[in-house]
Amino acid sequence: MSQTRKTTRRIYVGNVAIGGDAPVSVQSMTKTHTTDVEATVAQITALKEAGCEIIRIAVLNEDAARALGQIKRAVSIAIIADIHFDWRLALMSIEGGVDGLRINPGNIGALWKVKELVSACKDKAIPIRIGVNAGSLQKDILTTYGHPTPEAIVESARRHIEILEEMDFNLIKVSLKASNVPATVEAYRLFSSQYDYPLHVGVSEAGPPPSGIIKSAVGLGILLYEGIGDTMRVSLTAEPQEEVATAYSILRSIGLRSQGMDIVSCPTCGRTRIDLINLVKEAQVRLRPLNKNITVAIMGCEVNGPGEAKEADVGIAGGNGVGLLFKKGEVVKKVKESELLDALVETIEGMSG
Repeated sequence: MSQTRKTTRRIYVGNVAIGGDAPVSVQSMTKTHTTDVEATVAQITALKEAGCEIIRIAVLNEDAARALGQIKRAVSIAIIADIHFDWRLALMSIEGGVDGLRINPGNIGALWKVKELVSACKDKAIPIRIGVNAGSLQKDILTTYGHPTPEAIVESARRHIEILEEMDFNLIKVSLKASNVPATVEAYRLFSSQYDYPLHVGVSEAGPPPSGIIKSAVGLGILLYEGIGDTMRVSLTAEPQEEVATAYSILRSIGLRSQGMDIVSCPTCGRTRIDLINLVKEAQVRLRPLNKNITVAIMGCEVNGPGEAKEADVGIAGGNGVGLLFKKGEVVKKVKESELLDALVETIEGMSG
């Protein structure tokens, strides 16, 4: 069981509650060109079907900001505009109906620009995520600390927060990301000990699968198990749907969310007498579209197989060219190896969840 989550302030991104006792929400980011409205809407639709709850979209220029309004009207999911440096793009995004901003007030420039931006956010109760990244800290902070230490990352966040607090704005969410897992974990721990703002957790530039998945699972798993984190993104050099699937796998593995299919399968050994590795690979492809919140066991022999299959919602335990099909702890039937996957998929298709 995971430890008690730290209680943070409650904010809303659209209708998604973040902080307090709300579930840890799953985010991703579109990887299309924002000005390509059709492609971006298609990707958002696919992400929502995969379980994504908040989408972040890059707003690079005025054309992208205008497209963002069209995108927002075409989808039914919380949208965050990701903006750097130009407060005018943030104002255009707010007019377009976005639910949140990712923008660092210290990078906006003149104070009057920040005030104008904050005033617009106040009027519509739009939260701001302060997104600190180890790769883009202020020069004087790097001079003081020498390199992007956890303390340097938190110091950067503090400066941005103080700008907003001095303007009586506290609809704030914070992220403190680095590509280095220990630095990321320590930065979040340090910040969490000093503030109660909700935290968006992630390991920045985690890389491609499988190494990026491993880095994210280690870093986010530690933080979430310690009760730190209110919303999350797994940053992979891969299709965004894989980010969402990985996020839910992490959350499910530590008991924080039940969404998504959990496949339990053995690593195989000399006792295995069916082609389990290829069976599991094909099962992953065929089961992914079913989007069931269940546990599926695909096991290779009679030692641990029956026990794991009984504990799962549905499962198969292989034998010598055959296997047993289990459902809710009971043996349904014995099936030939060539028919095992079909029987498994057919059973799952008929289940609720």
